[in-house]
This record gives sequence, C-alpha cells and structure tokens, in this order.
Amino acid sequence: MNYIQNNLENPIAAENTLSKIEAAILERLESPESFAVWQSKKQRPYPYGKINVGNYTVWYVVIDHIMEVRRILYSRRDEETLI
Repeated sequence: MNYIQNNLENPIAAENTLSKIEAAILERLESPESFAVWQSKKQRPYPYGKINVGNYTVWYVVIDHIMEVRRILYSRRDEETLI
C-alpha cells in the first residue's frame, strides 16, 4: 500500500485497496479450510490458500485451525518463485 500511496501518490486508492483486502480476509476467516489449496511445486509443511482481491493475491496457511496470512502480492508477479 505504501507504493500506491507514495509512489503513485494516490492515498485514496491505497486505503480502498487495503479495505477490500481486509474485508476479504475477514470473510475467509469464517471457514479458511473449506477452500481449495494451491498446488505448489515446492514441498511445504502447510498447504497455501489464496484469496484474489482485485490486482492482489492474499496467501495464507491454516495451522491448528488458525488462519495465518503469509504474503500479499501483486497478482501479475510470478507466484511460483515468490511463494
């Protein structure tokens, strides 16, 4: 969000994007394990879930029924190398 706010000089867009991401995370908190997991090529101790929010992807894991957000990335980046 710093990039949108500072580099693009658009604090309103940054706030709107953050609000949408927060709302999507809160909605997913109700049942994070009921969604498909991402099929990674890497071996992982916990499978990753993802939430698409506009141009961003929220990556999370569920550990002992607790959803932990790991990364929020711009969707057009190479997910396989960054996750």
